[in-house]
Amino acid sequence: MHWGTLRDTVQEKQLFQTRAFVAILGVVVITLSLLGRFYYLQVIAHETYTTLSDRNRVQVQPVSPTRGLIYDRNGVLLAENRPVFSLTILPERVEDMEALLADVQKIVDVREADIENFRQRLNERRRPFEAVALRYHLTEDEMARLAVNRHRLPGVETDARLVRYYPYGKLTSHVLGYVGRINKQDMQRLDPVRYAGTHYTGKTGLERVYEDELHGDVGYQNVETNARGRVMRVLEREDPEPGRDLTINLDIRLQHIAQQAMGDKRGAIVAINPETGGILAQLSTPGFDTNKFVTGIDHESYANLRDSLDTPLFNRATRGQYPPGSTVKPSWPLPGWIRTPSPSPAWSMTRGTTNCQTAVRCSGTGSGGGMVIRHCPMQSPFPATPISTTWPIIWGSR
Repeated sequence: MHWGTLRDTVQEKQLFQTRAFVAILGVVVITLSLLGRFYYLQVIAHETYTTLSDRNRVQVQPVSPTRGLIYDRNGVLLAENRPVFSLTILPERVEDMEALLADVQKIVDVREADIENFRQRLNERRRPFEAVALRYHLTEDEMARLAVNRHRLPGVETDARLVRYYPYGKLTSHVLGYVGRINKQDMQRLDPVRYAGTHYTGKTGLERVYEDELHGDVGYQNVETNARGRVMRVLEREDPEPGRDLTINLDIRLQHIAQQAMGDKRGAIVAINPETGGILAQLSTPGFDTNKFVTGIDHESYANLRDSLDTPLFNRATRGQYPPGSTVKPSWPLPGWIRTPSPSPAWSMTRGTTNCQTAVRCSGTGSGGGMVIRHCPMQSPFPATPISTTWPIIWGSR
């Protein structure tokens, strides 16, 4: 047994008290720091973090306006909006896009052309948290299957949209034109604020010329979403202003007659009201189905139109180059309005002797060659719409 110095209890007590004080002081400092931070977050920075929290819970979504309709001069609907259900994907909520597309293909029918168009839209410039359409025109059965498997498909939604539809298709393809999805080139010329939430814009024809009138003004809505980004409820909404309806001079009945006259030939027919200058009919044949361009035409169908020898995409009525008719021919009927007989036997006519039942054929000597001159009122096949009256019509052959 070793005898050493006796234990100094006083010193040990002081050492213990010192260590306890340091530990208590550390706990107090940490507690005060946590309380201070808690006060800062809950009182001083309350508004800032409340706003950030609302941003995670509440989103401001643009509401696209309803596009204006197009009517002919008699009130016949030429361009309308039809509701369709589409399958959309929110890329920000998807971790593995390829796996998701594979799962969607097992549930609904999605063609390779649809996936190709989807990837193209996905790479285009778009707003954050903007859904991208994968498939249009869903059936009720397909919507039911998607609803049952929604928990397995993060970021997948079914959306009801109004899509442009042209009842007469090829008949008005060149004069009305068509709308299509907004691309990078369109974004450079369009107002990003006014077109927030809008997916389509006029590409050709009257749809593009009167784009400002047909589009309307965008609206907005505040929606509450869950952790997966699905909309739970609408908190506030400002309705958009729909586009203006457009009534044009075109008569769809005359358009049908022009098509029947052209048949399978390539060419163009334009009928103009001589009093107002309004276009009553404008046809370029062959035409094409404009409805295929609205939601996006596949590459094979577009290649067939582009490479066709008939060039259906070419508007012959406005872009075709044709030799003008002889401007002197309208003067040939003038001898029929002269009271004094002409020295020439071929033109010995007096006023009123030429009508729909009589015709004077020249001998071909000094008369321009084989002219048949008639003078008759030309009426439309529809009694209520006269085309023109008492103007001479000349048929010429060379």
